[in-house]
Amino acid sequence: MSGAGLAIYSAPLLLIWALYLGHRRKTERRTIAVRDTAVAAGLTEPASLHPVIDPRLCIGCGSCAAACPEHNVLGLIGGKAHLVNPTKCIGHGACKTSCPVGAITLVFGTERRGIDIPIVGPDFQTDVPGIFIAGELGGMGLIRNAIEQGRQAIDSIRQLAGIGQPNMLDVVIVGAGPAGFSSTLAAMEHGLRVVTVEQDSLGGTVSHYPRGKLVMTAPANLPLYGKVKFTETNKEALLGFWQGVEAQTGAQVNYQERVEAIHRTDHGFEVKTTRESYATRAVLLAIGRRGTPRKLDVPGEDLAKVVYRMIDPAQYQGQHVLIVGGGDSALEAAVSIAEEAGTTVTISYRSDAFSRAKEKNRKKIEDAEAAGRLRVLLRSNVLKIEDDAVEIDHDGTPLRLANSAVIVCAGGILPTAFLKSSGITVETKHGTA
Repeated sequence: MSGAGLAIYSAPLLLIWALYLGHRRKTERRTIAVRDTAVAAGLTEPASLHPVIDPRLCIGCGSCAAACPEHNVLGLIGGKAHLVNPTKCIGHGACKTSCPVGAITLVFGTERRGIDIPIVGPDFQTDVPGIFIAGELGGMGLIRNAIEQGRQAIDSIRQLAGIGQPNMLDVVIVGAGPAGFSSTLAAMEHGLRVVTVEQDSLGGTVSHYPRGKLVMTAPANLPLYGKVKFTETNKEALLGFWQGVEAQTGAQVNYQERVEAIHRTDHGFEVKTTRESYATRAVLLAIGRRGTPRKLDVPGEDLAKVVYRMIDPAQYQGQHVLIVGGGDSALEAAVSIAEEAGTTVTISYRSDAFSRAKEKNRKKIEDAEAAGRLRVLLRSNVLKIEDDAVEIDHDGTPLRLANSAVIVCAGGILPTAFLKSSGITVETKHGTA
């Protein structure tokens, strides 16, 4: 082929290659901007399960970034994948599944912030044979993951020796959130003798969300029902759906019944609750991570106006409200109450940024603050709560604010004592699987 002919054929290829390189450089600049913005804002600590990329194995294919449903969480810099927007990661795990060379490990915690996690095996069994954990307590907070884990945990329990013993339940399920409700249906589907106890109401953590709060979920297969097809809904619709499934399937949940202790026996366990004592071969804990609400330990916290979750924003109309915390529940409470007529809302958080909250909630706070609907006090701590006021240290400056109500959204204390009393080992993860 002549030189002229070679040029004719190679020119389009060179053009395509040049366009590709130009697009890649442009994408990398955007990725670097996302990373630098996150670093500048102090948004560098993932909330829970998140990926760690081994640069020695990464081939820079970008499949992890493309697979992430949240977008702009992972990106390519210098031909390698990086976690560029850590606080936006909510633990889908799609990045790990999509990686063709196994360069991604999913881990809990970081060097700076550890997360307490009970030891749980691939079959969802703890280091106490016969006690299983599914859902948020094991570190997996997504509704879809919780539903799937509840189903899989029952599959593991079905394989235990001693299932079907006379005068004994096969499993006691503790909790009726997504994992507990799914496992209840799975146990029914397989004919297991099961009792499910729930200290509150159907839905677990979701039932405590503010009215109308948007709940993001993903398609999942619910035992005895089939595929749950919605991918975006609100609290009321989701709870209504679960209540409909409960009625349709005949699932039985003992509400307002709390577990007090779990004791080993020769053939399984004795589960003592506020109402009964159950002999069972296995126990499945699907109790979430909130445990006991974390308190401020300041004077006046015992006043009746101090609560630890918001139910209905309308009850705060015309009041001076202080929200304490920096997670999603705190930001959602602040934004929703600020929309009520006649309210003045202040949100106090001890850190420099709302690094534990989702990006969309941080944006809502920014918009509400810009519109003058609420006040944000970062680097602040509550010193004292009085009948009609609160005292706050704001970055070394004392403040006294008029106050009618305080909502503390500082998370919960993992029920470590309960887990340890049952013999379960709890580890603090600092960026480990």
